[in-house]
Amino acid sequence: MDYRSDARVVMTLDAGGTNSVFSAFQGNEQVVDDITLPTHADNLEKCLSTLVEGFKSVQAKLKSVPVAISFAFPGPADYPKGIIGDLPNLPAFRGGVALGPMLEEKFGLPVFINNDGDLYAYGEAISGYLPYVNGLLEKSGSPKRYKNLLGLTLGTGFGAGIVREGNLFLGDNSIAGEIWLLRNKLDPATNIEEHASIRAVRRIYARECGMKPDQAPSPKDIYEIGMGRVKGNKEAAVKAFREMAEAVGDAISNAITLIDGIVVIGGGLSGASDLFLPHIVKEMNGSYVKPDGTRFRRLVANVYNLENDGELQKFVKGSTKEIIIPGSNRKVTYDSEMRLGVGISKIGTSKAISLGAYAFALTSIDHRS
Repeated sequence: MDYRSDARVVMTLDAGGTNSVFSAFQGNEQVVDDITLPTHADNLEKCLSTLVEGFKSVQAKLKSVPVAISFAFPGPADYPKGIIGDLPNLPAFRGGVALGPMLEEKFGLPVFINNDGDLYAYGEAISGYLPYVNGLLEKSGSPKRYKNLLGLTLGTGFGAGIVREGNLFLGDNSIAGEIWLLRNKLDPATNIEEHASIRAVRRIYARECGMKPDQAPSPKDIYEIGMGRVKGNKEAAVKAFREMAEAVGDAISNAITLIDGIVVIGGGLSGASDLFLPHIVKEMNGSYVKPDGTRFRRLVANVYNLENDGELQKFVKGSTKEIIIPGSNRKVTYDSEMRLGVGISKIGTSKAISLGAYAFALTSIDHRS
């Protein structure tokens, strides 16, 4: 699915607890400058009227009639029905609000609402990291292609989305991909998000420095300290990202065992990948120990750090050879190495979410047709 030349327009929204940012996309490009309005998170009437006002403002700036509204909105929610549940950061929505049906009546357009982690993964699968990886494989002459992707957002929290053969996997309760609830390897009484988030990096750095967590610098500053660019406790900074990576690598290993696809990481912490990505891949390439002491690989597939040039080349090359078809003189190309890759978003989290919202709307419309 390639929507770069698609003439259809979809209105979008980036909904936050403080502000809501409205726009529109056409042919995978933003065609209306951002329109930012206060969300009014604690007043349902004002919040809903703001949503209508924002989309009307976008519609007034368009040169063609939009075909849909599509956006990310916090959960819990019944996303297919467009019903938003009890939101911790948007208290006005307590009790359930039929947001999608309301907007459909106001604008006479189909409305698609999803979780931001899901739309991030969909954007990366349709127009981001998955086409990038498959493009490299095609250019090298490899027969290998990937159809499945696990998209992760690593920042304030730890989110995920799953795309299988071009389709976003939502689950029966719209809660597939809730990776933040996996058990934390390094503290089994807690969930993984306590080691996979901005607060985790700050907490570990503070612990290593003997300070209170609220006294710790920002993750960006901790990264700069770890890279030796600014003054600070470099050992503690490196430890903070390495420890986070061990926990995250364990969680990804559990998830990817069931998905078997490319892994792409976005979110606010992704910019510090130099300090954590090699350790994530190391954890994924680790082993289990049998009761008799023998070891075996944790994952069947080899895992490569696709941000490392050397590993990227090995991943692309694989183990391709030609084998003879029994009883025939013909040969077929065979890549015998089972392998997975982990990389960092090339298009950025925000753009991936917008492209995911755009593509999801068009794909859904086409399927209905």
